[in-house]
Amino acid sequence: MLEVRKLTKFFGGLGAVRDLSFQVKEGEIFGLIGPNGSGKTTIFNLINGFYHPTSGDILFRGESISGQKPNLVCKKGIARTFQVVKPLSRMTVLENVMASAFLRVSGVSEASEEALKSLEFCSLIHRKDYLAKSLTIGDRKRLEIARALATRPRVILLDETAAGLNPAELDQAIELIKKIRAQGVTVVIVEHIMKVIMSISDRIHAINYGQTIAEGTPQEVANNKAVIEAYLGEAYA
Repeated sequence: MLEVRKLTKFFGGLGAVRDLSFQVKEGEIFGLIGPNGSGKTTIFNLINGFYHPTSGDILFRGESISGQKPNLVCKKGIARTFQVVKPLSRMTVLENVMASAFLRVSGVSEASEEALKSLEFCSLIHRKDYLAKSLTIGDRKRLEIARALATRPRVILLDETAAGLNPAELDQAIELIKKIRAQGVTVVIVEHIMKVIMSISDRIHAINYGQTIAEGTPQEVANNKAVIEAYLGEAYA
């Protein structure tokens, strides 16, 4: 479904991503982990077209999308959420999601219908008439997902969806991500909270300093010496 081939991104002399390759299979939940500053969000920005790669390629369903604009990447079927949630604060929750729905529909009634479906799916329908700025962080995270789903993606990139959530909200986030996959959407997730990433991922790709250090099942990656060293230090490895 999604393939990254020898992806490299330099900012001046800083190599944020170096010669990175991985494949995401259709219908799986693919976890991307690494310490702070390892390049995870940069990879998402490269996939969705916010950054252009220095070299390498990104393929979606066999077609190169490297360097394409974010709106075109989204229209092809790749949606994303952001680590720092910034809804359209002076608009209602429903209007926020409608704005995304207009990618696929042209009429207001169609956009409203699509948005209501997305809000129902994300358990936010009871907040549809609230101003987005009044939402709690947990509800804002779900609104971010609802906006992405309203574009009818084939792949969704989730950037730290669980950050800032309490334990009950974490469990809800895990169930929501499982529901998204059950709807046939392939999920690529960046997450620091190990309870989330280890419990839902089919495979995990670990990076450090923009380079691959391990890939495998959650258990294989959790037991990998290079991963333990990257997170906890050489003494623990």
